[in-house]
Amino acid sequence: MNTQTPLRDLMTTDLTVIKLDTPFNKIKSIFDTNSFHHLPVVDNMAMVQGIISKHDFTNLAYRLSNETAGKTYSEKTYNNIFAKDIMTKNPVFLNPEDSIGLAADLFLENVYHAIPIMEDGVLVGIITTHGLLAFAFYKAPVGHEE
Repeated sequence: MNTQTPLRDLMTTDLTVIKLDTPFNKIKSIFDTNSFHHLPVVDNMAMVQGIISKHDFTNLAYRLSNETAGKTYSEKTYNNIFAKDIMTKNPVFLNPEDSIGLAADLFLENVYHAIPIMEDGVLVGIITTHGLLAFAFYKAPVGHEE
């Protein structure tokens, strides 16, 4: 594998994004009906403001289920939680021309598994540890984000 390969060659561009005011139940529905594990959160100008991992979302849902009692109270709690409340704010991002070696270094040095790819301030893709491994071992396009 050539570690100088630009991220443009393997980033996922078929993205599902959510807005800052996307409610908890909508986020749950998106994760429940898709195989990907990361949701970029954008503002009204399509600028990335954060990212939500399926792992973090599931942990929050579990914690809330233990802290709330009764269906009505739980639903009321869920209806008052939005993407902006649970996202990782200001995620690290890379450019499409940055190398897969740089992405790998960032993954190894940190605990996240997805990095948004921005070009001229616009979200154009995402790279994940899964996508990087798929590229390294199969050198094939990775399709939708895992």
